[in-house]
Amino acid sequence: MAKTPLFIAFEGIDGSGKSTQAKLLAAQFQREGFPIYETFEPTKSDIGTIIRHILQGKRQADERTIAALFAADRLDHILNADNGILKQLELGLHVISDRYYFSSYAYHSVHMDMDWVIQTNAQSANSLRPHATIYIDVHPQTCMERIRQNRDSTELYETLDNLNRVRDNYEQAFLTLENVENVIRIDGNRSVEVVAADVWHAVQNLLK
Repeated sequence: MAKTPLFIAFEGIDGSGKSTQAKLLAAQFQREGFPIYETFEPTKSDIGTIIRHILQGKRQADERTIAALFAADRLDHILNADNGILKQLELGLHVISDRYYFSSYAYHSVHMDMDWVIQTNAQSANSLRPHATIYIDVHPQTCMERIRQNRDSTELYETLDNLNRVRDNYEQAFLTLENVENVIRIDGNRSVEVVAADVWHAVQNLLK
């Protein structure tokens, strides 16, 4: 069993299945008897609600404003005294988050310099880096097909052109930060069950 609680973040472009895999991993933790806290970004906070309204097209904002809102929401996600990630880890819970700062690096740097985005999120990274970032890699065309099949509408960044650029940005961010981040790449083009098995195998190594 891990000596200290783990913080694991899931990443991937929209439609990659990362949310499904985060839930499946949390369920596996519970079956193994590990205390677990599931969370996601944007959060349910007031800032997170504003972000969701922007993504859903209910309000407009400049891309720089959106990036700053994500950074603020993330800091509260980490530091909130009642339900923040650090608080959950202090209580002895393993934490699984559906998205974390690599999402900002990949999505916001489509519209602005990646170094700026990384610096904007520096307080979050310095406060808490995941023990592992699990990246579910799926071809953007496959992701768009999944989105069209499973949703009634698309959100702000859910276009094929944008997802291609976001996927490229993930690769750039991973390369830029390879010396300070533990990124586990999982091929998400396979069945849900096979992907979940690979995720659990990778996490078991962290639990030892």
